[in-house]
Amino acid sequence: MKKSKSLLIFIPSMENGGVEKNLYLVANYFAKNNVSVKILTAFNNKRKFFDKKIKIISLKNKDNLINSRFLKTLITIFLFFKYCCFKNNLILSFQSNITAILLGLIFNKKIIIRSNTSPDKYIKNSLNRIIFKFFFNFADEIIVNSYEFKKRFKNFFSITPKVIYNPFIRKKCNKIKFAFFDDKQSLKIINVARLTDQKDHLTLLMAVKKLSKLIKCKLVIIGRGYKEKKLRKYILENNLQKIVKLVGYKENPESYIKISDVFVSTSIYEGLPNVLIESLYLKKYIISSNCPTGPKEILNNGQYGELFKVGDYNQLFILLKNFNNKSKKIKYKISQGYKSLARFDHKNNCRKYFQIISKYL
Repeated sequence: MKKSKSLLIFIPSMENGGVEKNLYLVANYFAKNNVSVKILTAFNNKRKFFDKKIKIISLKNKDNLINSRFLKTLITIFLFFKYCCFKNNLILSFQSNITAILLGLIFNKKIIIRSNTSPDKYIKNSLNRIIFKFFFNFADEIIVNSYEFKKRFKNFFSITPKVIYNPFIRKKCNKIKFAFFDDKQSLKIINVARLTDQKDHLTLLMAVKKLSKLIKCKLVIIGRGYKEKKLRKYILENNLQKIVKLVGYKENPESYIKISDVFVSTSIYEGLPNVLIESLYLKKYIISSNCPTGPKEILNNGQYGELFKVGDYNQLFILLKNFNNKSKKIKYKISQGYKSLARFDHKNNCRKYFQIISKYL
């Protein structure tokens, strides 16, 4: 690989989700394998997660005071024209893929996009489908993170992307003291997700409200987002303050998952949710909505956990009510899920990314 050639990673809004976790691992792997990596983003608020050799191009202000992804994309376009338009041989887009494709076309750059979320999120009508299909055909490579995702992408756009699972590093996770979970008699339920419509926390709250009338339970929700006020209002109006706790963003959600009994995901759509992979590693029982895409594949059609219909809080309630951590069936599912983690191996999946970009550098 020629040292004079470099890779530009395009991600206007670096937040606190699974996309960013994948970005850190993949970018750092490239840097350690002699790729000159530059990250183009609106705000440089995640420097500590990247290898020192990686250059981050952003506004000088490290404080992210703008929440709008649209405005962040405009800022990133400005930065691209100012610093990057003639200096990089390849663009790898982790976000705002259509914008990245347009920039690649204008400046005759090779472009690889990583699609993070099922097309069910953004394809609302036939016109949407035509527009996205038109632009996606200009990408040199398209990467998705599950085989179910690949099928849906092909069905929507008649384009066959490559599949690379999310890279996952096994690391030690220490238990923490958390008074809210001290009651040994309560079923300890946890959810880690941004507080957005996509994550459908209302379904979770409705199930827990019904569950609390039958058994002792506690629910912790980790994450921030624009739905927080509405969720707090629901908790207050339904007298759930003593059994539900919203704790905001945590840099170490794994420590909270470790001391819980059940991890629950109620998403309406996903890509390949990292937090389910992390929960498998922590040997926690997982109950997830069977949303497109990812959960069904991670849980092997329910062999490593439970799946319920999107939005069906009654079905979720029944699954929670029937949970028994002493059950041989549940212990077996947890054990098999843990054994399945090899498919998400960090080095193997990062190497697959490396092999793809190497063709264009």
